[in-house]
Amino acid sequence: MVHPVAEANEKSPFGSLSPNEFYAHHKVSHASEFITNPRGLQLFTQWWIPLPETEKPVIGVVCVVHGFTGESSWFVQLTSVHLAKQGFAVCAIDHQGHGFSEGLPAHIPDINPVVDDCISFFDSFRERHAPPNIPAFIYSESLGGAIALLITLRKDLKRPFDGVVLNGAMCGVSDKIKPPWPLEHFLSIVAAVVPTWQVIPTRGRIPDLSFKVEWKRKLAIASPRRPLSRPRAATAQELLRVSRELQGRFNEVTVPFLIVHGGDDVVCDPACAEDLYKRAASEDKTINIYPGMWHQLVGESDEDVERVFGDVVEWLRTRAERATHST
Repeated sequence: MVHPVAEANEKSPFGSLSPNEFYAHHKVSHASEFITNPRGLQLFTQWWIPLPETEKPVIGVVCVVHGFTGESSWFVQLTSVHLAKQGFAVCAIDHQGHGFSEGLPAHIPDINPVVDDCISFFDSFRERHAPPNIPAFIYSESLGGAIALLITLRKDLKRPFDGVVLNGAMCGVSDKIKPPWPLEHFLSIVAAVVPTWQVIPTRGRIPDLSFKVEWKRKLAIASPRRPLSRPRAATAQELLRVSRELQGRFNEVTVPFLIVHGGDDVVCDPACAEDLYKRAASEDKTINIYPGMWHQLVGESDEDVERVFGDVVEWLRTRAERATHST
């Protein structure tokens, strides 16, 4: 089944269609709502469910976690619709300062409240929209991969997950994009004094380093809600800290997972993803490193997109069916 990104253009993820026409064309229902987190921020959430007319029973839930400077309403939405068409009830949340959610743009000085936001919404969605006996998975991209792993490492989860897809996961920030020496070593001082200062240089804009196909790069930049400015000091420090924390906890990972990662990713280091695969205690773990591909795998050629997301769909459907048959 062709990924909906094939219908997009450099100005709109929906191509020539309106959002409602797009959902009807793909035979999925769509709804959204704002929720208020404990910090008083209004966070945008949305979901996609196969229409009854498709006569496809919902075989599982997929909770989507987007990456840094991303959102749930652009490229990630296309992947969400793609998964919904495969029989999954799919939901997503915009992190604070991202997409339609409130908060200082692209500012995450502490990852833990963001993890809490995701868990709270995902639990609520599963309670309202999914029978308790169907399996649930997390699909994550980039920083979302780090958040997904932190979710599964929580010991107090009310409803654990049956598996995680880690697409270009931030298991480690590539040296090719880190702030140049010596700034990285003074980052803690800058973050303490001026935490929101957008002074931290990276070696190129994230979309330019992430999307190989030019028109998809233009589409990424066309989003009115994608920040393109430099990372804030406290956020940059937190992203590096989270990477170090996760690398120290790879052996604690027990959830089934699939890693899909571009071999030429210069944003999130594929070597760190390989280290996770080797050290994780998970009995069910799969890794696919795609030579020559960049950070955003949806930003590759149509042929490569179908290859990658074909692997993702097959992994999810196989485990959903396996979980269903075992109950």
